[in-house]
Amino acid sequence: MEEKVQATKEREETNAGQGAEERRMLEEEQKMNEVEAGEEVMEETKEGDMEVEEGLTLEKFEEASEVVKNVTLETKLVFSEYLSAQTGNKVYLKPENMQLTGAYKLRGAYYKISTLTDEERAKGLITASAGNHAQGVAYAAKAYGAKAVIVMPTTTPLMKVNRTKGYGAEVVLYGDVYDEACAKAYELAEENGYTFIHPFDDLTVATGQGTIAMEIVKELPLVDYILVPIGGGGLATGVATLAKLLNPKIKVIGVEPAGANCMQTSLAQGHVVTLPKINTIADGTAVKTPGSKLFPYIQKNLDDIITVEDSELVVSFLDMVENHKTVVENSGLLTVAALRHMNVKGKKVVAILSGGNMDVTTMSSVVQQGLIMRDRVFTVSMLLPDKPGELYKVSGIIAKANGNVVELEHNQFVTTNRNVAVELRITMEAFGTEHKNQIMQSLEEGGYQPKLVSVGG
Repeated sequence: MEEKVQATKEREETNAGQGAEERRMLEEEQKMNEVEAGEEVMEETKEGDMEVEEGLTLEKFEEASEVVKNVTLETKLVFSEYLSAQTGNKVYLKPENMQLTGAYKLRGAYYKISTLTDEERAKGLITASAGNHAQGVAYAAKAYGAKAVIVMPTTTPLMKVNRTKGYGAEVVLYGDVYDEACAKAYELAEENGYTFIHPFDDLTVATGQGTIAMEIVKELPLVDYILVPIGGGGLATGVATLAKLLNPKIKVIGVEPAGANCMQTSLAQGHVVTLPKINTIADGTAVKTPGSKLFPYIQKNLDDIITVEDSELVVSFLDMVENHKTVVENSGLLTVAALRHMNVKGKKVVAILSGGNMDVTTMSSVVQQGLIMRDRVFTVSMLLPDKPGELYKVSGIIAKANGNVVELEHNQFVTTNRNVAVELRITMEAFGTEHKNQIMQSLEEGGYQPKLVSVGG
């Protein structure tokens, strides 16, 4: 009996030992599988990264830099004493508004078209654009002897439409914003077999735009910050990616209109987002949806995004005209306005002026609004007694205070009370806020009660 019990115990111990050994072997096998799986995942990630980087390589940027020299002008950096003093940094301007087509877009369009086959160019080229890419494609297509069809929003400034036609392109006006024009362009491309040239969501186009960074770094090797406007993200992708390849220490900051901040919203949510609506005077960056192909590059290489209000663009236009004698369109002014949002001092900052295609009507409106916002033009309303000499008295007070009358409205039919029967509205010029306040004070000391009238008031 004891022998049987002993035998049973030995078998149990043997089985237990075998079970433990099997479990140990299974655990080791499982660990090996996990390690192998992890290595596979890492390998896939590496391959994925390589695929992402493959489109925008240093070799491609160098190639593009040589190609675009065929059609671009050399836009040397311009040091801005005014903006440097205003911001406490060493500010340099990259004047892409001086390119042949009035904007940087010629770079990406020409490089993209240079990479197409003869067959692709022979089909005819089509794109959608609010103006600058349109002119770039039209110019490049003409250089290659290819037909170009450009779909532009109906809100596109007339100057951009006419200049695009002037380069030999066929213009189709459709939709209120870029996104609607783009949908129409895809439709026409499908119907007619045209080769579509995307204005921003194309790695080859972005490579062409990024050549700007090559020029900046060559001219200013120790640049600390580069400010770049963002619409769909093509320029920002090219500039940020190449800047990091050349020197990872360079900070690249994107700038969007507050009323069309599709990239900022997308980065915050971690994926491409379409804004329900946009509202900005910066028509070149009025885009609802950023480029999906570009988004991974933006996530990786862009250091931050600054948004600016339209009102800031208006006063920035005055700064550029008065202090640099140059015309920059609203989208190109984004980087100028953003300079005052930077929380750094003593840095070398380059602001890319992306374009200068602004029609005279828009220019006139922007100048007027800018003067009003800077208190250099203002309107006052006063009630005067209905008797001779009052107008003379008021004009004398203004003249003594060095105010300059621009417009005067004299209304005698405000009330039947002859003591306050006349409303006088005067629009005048001043040197700024302090001078405006001095004029107002002089009128009050003269016995009047001037009231500021808002625009349209």
